[in-house]
Amino acid sequence: MGLDMYAFKMKAKEAGDIQTMAGWPEVIEREEIAYWRKFNHLHGWMEGLYRGKGGTDEFNCVYVRLEQADLDRLKTALDKRNLKHTPGFFFGNAEWDDLHIIHTEEFIQNAKQALLDGDAVFYYSWW
Repeated sequence: MGLDMYAFKMKAKEAGDIQTMAGWPEVIEREEIAYWRKFNHLHGWMEGLYRGKGGTDEFNCVYVRLEQADLDRLKTALDKRNLKHTPGFFFGNAEWDDLHIIHTEEFIQNAKQALLDGDAVFYYSWW
């Protein structure tokens, strides 16, 4: 058991204007483009994004959309190592893992390409 984190892409036309959502309609196909395990620093950053976009539910099993500007802010925070430790029973420790950083940088590149290709990108976590 622990913090499992995913990024998905789907056709922007099908996602519409959705910025946050608890659950996802089964009729909308999505493709996983990233997976992290217990990278609580990123999870905390994503929760801040979720709250900023109007999300009010517990930040577990909900989706938050990432736009170009969000990805740029994430890249800046990642480069400056400005992602704060987010404690939680299932969230792992406070240490930075270089593989998490590399994987997140790859995710940002892939997510930006997905946006250019006309897809929408969402983050989702389960703990």
